Amino acid sequence: MSEATATNIVAEQFDDIEQQHDAAKLGMWVFLATEVLFFGGLFLSYTVYRFLNPEAFAAASRHTEVILGGANTAVLLFSSTLMALAVRASKMGRQRHLVILLLATALFGIFFMGIKAFEYYKDITNHLVPGANFQWHETNRGAAELFWWLYWAMTGLHAIHVTIGIVVMLVLALLAHRRRFENGNYMTIEIVGLYWHFVDIVWVFLFPLLYLAGHR
Repeated sequence: MSEATATNIVAEQFDDIEQQHDAAKLGMWVFLATEVLFFGGLFLSYTVYRFLNPEAFAAASRHTEVILGGANTAVLLFSSTLMALAVRASKMGRQRHLVILLLATALFGIFFMGIKAFEYYKDITNHLVPGANFQWHETNRGAAELFWWLYWAMTGLHAIHVTIGIVVMLVLALLAHRRRFENGNYMTIEIVGLYWHFVDIVWVFLFPLLYLAGHR
């Protein structure tokens, strides 16, 4: 039995490959639902505290790097397009295109992290990290610091998810190079695509909440 065929074996608990694909996708959707609840708690906290401290949150938001955040939004949206094309290439059996698209998706993820690292560096040098060294020269320091607590928590958690996605993309690109996704074996690519799209969607919500709250 060839390696390509072996990777497409139906597990004994499933009747056929389609049922196995559906079960795998359902599992990913359940995982993403738990992630929605996790991020949802942070979004809810942000919403409540912003409602209670609108002026302080708007003032704190004006200290975020809107241009860098906007650039990262464009980077992730384009990477999501590349990921969708990668899923399409896997379904059509275009292994060379699949490898290139997975590597390109990972590369744009690295671009995102590079921009985010530079932004974090600027935040640190401007003493916008909550704690003993936090500096705020406007009114309502406590509420502003709370905004930055939420900023670091939400963007940091998102950055962890992006990093995980980059590693997974690189591993999949290596496996695709070894022709592990032939003969209709696209299930893994499709599932990882769902994860990457979720990461992008989270950022689409984070950008206006954190970066545009003080801009009208």
